[in-house]
Amino acid sequence: MQSGIEPLPVEVVHLIAAGEVIDSLAAVVRELAENALDAGATRITIALWPDQWRVRVADNGTGMGLQDLQQAASPHSTSKIRDRVDLWHITSLGFRGEALYSLAQLAELAIASRPIVPTANGAAPDRLAGEGWLVTYNSLGEAVQTRPVAIAPGTIVTVDQLFANLPARRQGLPSFTQQLKAVQATIHQLALGYPHVTWHVQQNERDWFTLFPGATPREILPQVLRDVQVHDLRELEIDVQPVENGSLCTSDLFLGSCSLYVLLGLPDRCHRHRADWIRVAINGRFVHVPELERAILTGFRRTLPRDRYPVCIVQLQVPPEQVDWNRHPAKSEVYLHHLKFWCEQIVAAIAQTLQLNPNTLPESFHSRRLGQLLKTAETAGEYAVEQSGSEAETEEVINHASGLKSLKAIAQVHQTYILAEHAEGIWLLEQHIVHERVLYEQLVDRWQIVPLSTPIILNQLTPAQLEQLQRLGLEVEAFGQQTWVVRSAPDMVAARQDCADALLELSLGGDLPTVQAAIACRSAIRNGTPLTLSEMQTLLDQWQQTRNPRTCPHGRPICLTLSESSLSRFFRRHWMIGKSHGL
Repeated sequence: MQSGIEPLPVEVVHLIAAGEVIDSLAAVVRELAENALDAGATRITIALWPDQWRVRVADNGTGMGLQDLQQAASPHSTSKIRDRVDLWHITSLGFRGEALYSLAQLAELAIASRPIVPTANGAAPDRLAGEGWLVTYNSLGEAVQTRPVAIAPGTIVTVDQLFANLPARRQGLPSFTQQLKAVQATIHQLALGYPHVTWHVQQNERDWFTLFPGATPREILPQVLRDVQVHDLRELEIDVQPVENGSLCTSDLFLGSCSLYVLLGLPDRCHRHRADWIRVAINGRFVHVPELERAILTGFRRTLPRDRYPVCIVQLQVPPEQVDWNRHPAKSEVYLHHLKFWCEQIVAAIAQTLQLNPNTLPESFHSRRLGQLLKTAETAGEYAVEQSGSEAETEEVINHASGLKSLKAIAQVHQTYILAEHAEGIWLLEQHIVHERVLYEQLVDRWQIVPLSTPIILNQLTPAQLEQLQRLGLEVEAFGQQTWVVRSAPDMVAARQDCADALLELSLGGDLPTVQAAIACRSAIRNGTPLTLSEMQTLLDQWQQTRNPRTCPHGRPICLTLSESSLSRFFRRHWMIGKSHGL
């Protein structure tokens, strides 16, 4: 049977559009919380009743008067844009005017609000002024009931019986447990974007969790990831200045202010099994930009253990005309101008943050666990202390710019560790992986294939091995039945006595960075090798100048630091003499 093309009924069109915006409990929380943030809220309380499909979001923002309340749920009603030009100057989280209207179609919607009335002569707003009103809406977004209500300035939005008119939608959604996880993830993300806000979340009338405010996301992330401590994190914020680099003109990129903020977990003690904490935010909203996420992974290359991923949050502040938010109904995907430029900036910022930087030194060394480590070492009667997770409290004061040699080698422990004195305490470094990091970066900077004075004969190479050696740029020729002669090799390998074994190892596969890491590992000083103080000092000086001094190319931690404050606390140097004698 042939059917003609006919326009859909208006109510069906609206339901489809509403489903694009509101598709879960988490979407309700996201839209309402974003409205609260746009209203300048500093405290947001979210209450959930999953079994009743009910959500309530209360904030202490600017609030709305009666006239605005009556229009709030009308289709495409918003206070944030006025005409098409405003679409290219979006500075708010919400702007389409679809969220409340969609909620009115999909649930029972009620909003109570009381505005903050501004005072004359630029004085602070009077939070006690204005009247509070409660408005309920029908499925068309029209105000059907209005009455005064006594509430504090701000807004309370209640959504009840979500998707009651779409039972198939409810049945298709994940379990409540999964939906609540999505709600929690949504709130965590908003909190990281707006660290000055207090978040209090309840479930079925019981407290669920609270996120306390902080100056930067560095104070929020440990509340979100419980196994991450503040001292596991480093942050960097820079103002991005115009550049001339041929591929990018300054043009419209710098018509407004631009900044880049990076928060990352130190790779020697903070990493994940999955790439679930690689996050990018643009102008306060977390979005999915694959190019920028790949740039983050590039910035951490050869600093993490195999199959591990970084903890890294990048926030960009760019002129609003550089972002097109109209790519996805939830605004989770955007079009960002000058992607290549921002990828380069992110990689450079991560490299700068990972360096041993004196500007990142906090007032205290956060060394609570070091007392436990010292006690363990004391009990075992050994110098070596195994580092696990965030047990090592590492703080650095190394000034690359001035070339200051701030580490002084004082001893070799078990012909494996270098014990060094620092102005802020003592450092313990494993000599092999220190040298491995130094050699790896030398190889990256000065990769060179040189002729072999005596060619190497290799037997029984597979086609894949032969192809790998040729891919690396080595000169390989057939030399009889299942025999090949290699006439060139990487510079560092060519000088080794076990050059043939090293070439066989390189033939087993891997990209160039993997090969360079393998060469550095094979060429580095072995543990058990005695070193003089001069040799140890030279190695420390070279290591301090590396770009990624925290881990070896395979992701192993290099240094364990015991701060002077930890030593003082452990040996009770604050005790009075009389007290120590029991007087």
